[in-house]
Amino acid sequence: MPNIRARLLAVLVVLCGLCGFLTVAGSTAATAAATIPDSLPFDGTALTVSGGRFVDANGREVVLRGYNVSGETKLAENKGLPFASAADARKSATALRTLGGGNSVRFLLSWAYAEPVRGQVDTGYLAAATEQMRAFLDAGIRVYPDFHQDLYSRHLFNPGSWYTGDGAPRWAVDLGGYPSESCGICLLWGQNITQNGAVKAAQYDFWHNRYGLQDSFLATAEKTMTYVRANLTAEEFAGVLGFDPYNEPYAGSYDSGQTSRTWERDLLWPFYVRFRARMDAAGWTDKPALVEPNLFWNGNVSKEEGGLLDAGTFGSRYVFNTHFYDQKAISGILMWGNAADGQYVTDLGAVRDRASTAATTAIVSEFGHPLNGSTAGKAPTVLKAMYQGLDSRVKGADWWAAPARSGPVLSGSQWQWDVYSGRHHELMNDNPDKVRTSADAWNDEDLSAVRLDDAGTVTLRQDARLLDRIYPGATSGTTLAFTYEDRSRDGSTTLTWNPVPASLPQTGQLVGSGQYGLLVWRSNGGAAPTELHLPASFPTATTTVVSDLGTVYSPPAYTTTTKIAAAGEPGGTGSRRLLLGAPDSGSVHYALVTNGATAPSATLLAAARTELSAWVAQKVG
Repeated sequence: MPNIRARLLAVLVVLCGLCGFLTVAGSTAATAAATIPDSLPFDGTALTVSGGRFVDANGREVVLRGYNVSGETKLAENKGLPFASAADARKSATALRTLGGGNSVRFLLSWAYAEPVRGQVDTGYLAAATEQMRAFLDAGIRVYPDFHQDLYSRHLFNPGSWYTGDGAPRWAVDLGGYPSESCGICLLWGQNITQNGAVKAAQYDFWHNRYGLQDSFLATAEKTMTYVRANLTAEEFAGVLGFDPYNEPYAGSYDSGQTSRTWERDLLWPFYVRFRARMDAAGWTDKPALVEPNLFWNGNVSKEEGGLLDAGTFGSRYVFNTHFYDQKAISGILMWGNAADGQYVTDLGAVRDRASTAATTAIVSEFGHPLNGSTAGKAPTVLKAMYQGLDSRVKGADWWAAPARSGPVLSGSQWQWDVYSGRHHELMNDNPDKVRTSADAWNDEDLSAVRLDDAGTVTLRQDARLLDRIYPGATSGTTLAFTYEDRSRDGSTTLTWNPVPASLPQTGQLVGSGQYGLLVWRSNGGAAPTELHLPASFPTATTTVVSDLGTVYSPPAYTTTTKIAAAGEPGGTGSRRLLLGAPDSGSVHYALVTNGATAPSATLLAAARTELSAWVAQKVG
């Protein structure tokens, strides 16, 4: 994840089969699973890709929102695991639901720790990783594992280096006989990707399968997936979305005449096809590979042609998976001020368009901004604008006038959720004289949304109004338009980029200065309800819903005949959802959800409903 060193400014921003027999002891795949607490009959089905969307077995569109768990995998202190213990994983999972509003995580794994000796997969590592993964699955959180790497490997770097990497094991580095690492005059760690000779050569060797490196990686990946499937129950495995084969791929160096696009076509895509075959062999046939383009594809400074343009249509077997960071904002030079309304709707619109052309869905598996350093003051607006761009491709000032241009709601995983933020004990490049404890303990990054306080309680480091959001977790039909005004803060300033327009005075009175979300969808005849996540700032007792399905203040408990209801989200964490029952087919429905009203009158609710119904008929049809 190429971000600038927190303490420096920069004008230049550059983003940067197991030989032995693997025994699987105690397989539980065939064991009947206990029902996850707070589950309802339509919960817990596996997701597939259909019609350019994630869909569940009930035919509902599913939007995944959550975090990367966790950058701790990049470090040696917990031996490549996201958590020091399964108990910490369970604590983190509960907090991710209740504080962060997440329903999914990108779960980082390490090749170095999965295969520390060539041809020998460490089942102890896989067992611990699977147990930590289970903590999230049992909390009702979907998981997609990621074999993570940055700068190829920590073993390329000297004990006294300014920088470090993660990913490949030592034996893979020893095979290459690479030159001493040197980035020259590098002010940010991502510059190593294109300027560090050792990193460039190692990346090049991997993509050209020198020394059989790629073969070894793929064999380990297959054994890892086989182990995970065998050691999760069927219900737990249903919560595993798919697999992200390789984080932020880059060529290292291009061959003569080669371009980013032809490298993707001739080397990257064939690797994904091989990985896809390994997924099938491991029993992951019905789960998609979440494949990333050249990491420079979606940068807003360093940008290269690509986006897997020559891969044809993906269909249901692959998901278009990319990252997005505002390199200009991170630089502190190329963007002086804060982000504004609609700042990233074009960038994230390009992600929607690329996925649509590939006939698949998309996920933005990393996005974020530093929370410390010279550009940290931009974080509240940058993150708000990124979430806004995930929600809709229309900026707030234009949304009410043109909601039908919203496009699909994008899934995304913020970087990152690290409960050990500021409490690490990492020997950088195994150097006992360079112990890193602050922030992420990795290349001076500081992006975790959470930390542990002195009592060991998970605490947010960012505005809860920004992170814990209304979003359509499952839509029984097709989403036509969605927006969420979070009223998050930049210091003492409330950021309101999408106010209810004056042309809807009754709706504006109902919302007042509160938060609100508005979903418009076309039903598909499914019996399962549409679901919206209810943030902690929307207590059931003081939540108002105005919909063509009815108007409700303080939604009742869910029953199969209740059109507007509230229920707990699966996992028993206390997080909640709004359920909207509309089992007809082809009808346009809407629901405004707000916490701005206190015991609104029936007259006001009826007037707001009349306004919104007329608005939907005019703007959406």
